[in-house]
Amino acid sequence: MKVCIIGQGYIGLPTAVLFADNGCEVVGVDINPNIINSLNSCELHIEEPGLKEKLELAINNKRYSASLNPHKSDVFIITVPTPNNIEDLSCDLSYVISACESIIPCLEKENIVIIESTIAPMSTNKIIKPIFEKAGFEIGKDLYLAHCPERVLPGKIIEELINNDRIVGGITPRCSNKAAEVYETFVKGKIMKTEAKTAEMSKCMENTFRDVNIALANELTKICSKIGVNSLDVIELANKHPRVNIHSPGPGVGGHCLAIDPYFIYSLAPDEAKMIKLARDTNNSMPKFVVDKTKEILENIDGIKTIEAPKIGILGVAYKGNTVDTRESPSLICIELLKKEGFEIAIHDPHVEDENYCSFEECIKDASLCIVLSDHDEFKNLDYDLMKEKMRNPIIFDTKNIVKNNESKDLIVINYGNLDIL
Repeated sequence: MKVCIIGQGYIGLPTAVLFADNGCEVVGVDINPNIINSLNSCELHIEEPGLKEKLELAINNKRYSASLNPHKSDVFIITVPTPNNIEDLSCDLSYVISACESIIPCLEKENIVIIESTIAPMSTNKIIKPIFEKAGFEIGKDLYLAHCPERVLPGKIIEELINNDRIVGGITPRCSNKAAEVYETFVKGKIMKTEAKTAEMSKCMENTFRDVNIALANELTKICSKIGVNSLDVIELANKHPRVNIHSPGPGVGGHCLAIDPYFIYSLAPDEAKMIKLARDTNNSMPKFVVDKTKEILENIDGIKTIEAPKIGILGVAYKGNTVDTRESPSLICIELLKKEGFEIAIHDPHVEDENYCSFEECIKDASLCIVLSDHDEFKNLDYDLMKEKMRNPIIFDTKNIVKNNESKDLIVINYGNLDIL
């Protein structure tokens, strides 16, 4: 089977190497020539465990190549980004539409086209299907179209692409069957067939559920901070109930899924989707909450007012721990808000390369406060002795609630459970 995958990012590339790993001839397409050159030289532009080894194997076996242009294939899979439209927060389908139009010269009867990009409900029927019909194809008869959303966790993408259950939503039952046969190549999880519009809504609601749950935890944190209750203890105890699972609070919500997909539903029915919008607003408010609490902490430190521009060390910019992924990261918003407040900012992230970032030691040197904004493993066991030696005030504000308790009274760890410690 020949497979052409449009988009070689966090989903497209792992999907491509898995098809190649299972005997398919795969072409990975991307509009970025630097990415194409890197991939053909077996160099990754994303960080994901196990991906480089599988890419090397696929290239050595001549089952994978990267290209700027689509090639004739049996299956075409679209994995391009779908951001929000700025004016109404709806799903911006421009990349998907462009990708669909790009494969039309390569399409032949009996081909299968799969949209993996997360899209708003009804998009496949109302917008994508007409593109191929205009090109002369009859969907369900001589071209098979389906929406098959991914549902994977960065850091475990290869494992979850193989083992997670998969939703396959066809325009017709035959489209669903054809798309399911494609994924049977490597998917070990259950393949669940449905309509395209149901698959679209299911994907959006999976991410919306998580966003709403995180918003509940973040709102709880704000309430507890105001009335003097340990929110982390509340969550831990409440979750002992057999039917309760409150998520973890944090500095906000990032990534290309939770921070974006709920708006796809909201934009279609804003009068009805009140809870969804409120959850988005709550999570979007957390960077300001972090900055406000930072100012409170610094105001309670003796002598801090004598420093014209206190230095703050930022530990982590990736939205998810142990990854390089900074998409929609609330850390970046926190940093900009802190800069507007006049603080001197130093940034360290052991996973993200940037010429403006520095080493851990440089980051903490003379800092009046360090803020943990990413849950990297490196931040779970910080070098307290070094921090006590280098920092102006050895205080850590842990917004991810991951730093292990410090027994030394010479260094203070503040998290969402003890915001009133000072």
